[in-house]
Amino acid sequence: MKIPPLPFTLTDWSTVPATEHPGVTGKALWRTFTIGDLRVRSVEYTPGYLADHWCDRGHVLYVLEGELDTELKDGRRFTLTPGMSYQVSDNGDAAHRSSTKSGAKLFIVD
Repeated sequence: MKIPPLPFTLTDWSTVPATEHPGVTGKALWRTFTIGDLRVRSVEYTPGYLADHWCDRGHVLYVLEGELDTELKDGRRFTLTPGMSYQVSDNGDAAHRSSTKSGAKLFIVD
């Protein structure tokens, strides 16, 4: 990930409109700041959320609240709690999808 030329920028996430992204179950609410190929998001997954796809995009993901379950396509599973993160590269061998039983709030850069 390379951050494109960008002046010092503050983001008040409470003023960024949320977009809804349904999962197989539940939904994700994204508040997104994009510049060039860089996307920064504040994401909230509702309780019972299960992603509707395997993702192979690289991310830096940080859990702010709740509990996030991440499944890799090869069968490995990880549970992240507040203060934990994961980092994964684009198009690597770690296609992944997210779910949560109780809901989660995340900060994601990709």
